[in-house]
Amino acid sequence: MTGSGTVMQALYKEVVLEHYRRPRNFGDLPDATHAEGGHNPSCGDQLQLMLRLDGDRIEDARFTAQGCAISVASASLMTSALHGKTVEQAFALIGAFTGMIRTGEAAPELGDLAALRGVHTLHTRVKCAALPWQTLQALLNQAQLDAGHDEPGPGRP
Repeated sequence: MTGSGTVMQALYKEVVLEHYRRPRNFGDLPDATHAEGGHNPSCGDQLQLMLRLDGDRIEDARFTAQGCAISVASASLMTSALHGKTVEQAFALIGAFTGMIRTGEAAPELGDLAALRGVHTLHTRVKCAALPWQTLQALLNQAQLDAGHDEPGPGRP
């Protein structure tokens, strides 16, 4: 690995640890319009994701969790990225993030979420990083059904 690659890896690791130690958007969201729980039985991670939607825009996103550093950091980074996004933009982020943890290639729109790009080499940790995103997808699919859409999010199961 090149010197700059080692430096980037260290920076990414520091971002993950910072979001684990001081998670952003951690805590209950009393006026949430939607909430969904997620669980990763292989690691024991548990997550509760809460969103406040105004139409198709995410006004606020918060979470509570008990889990490993990767799971908590992923939820912290994800909720930070969601503020002000539309549901459609959130579905696009889910796709970009899922692609990144499968391949290690981060799309530019992921921004700080690229800190989790190295997870793709840690096969047992991919589920940890994916838990908040799978929970978000389930929540958004349900929100779309609740809003009267015939199908869940665009092209989503």
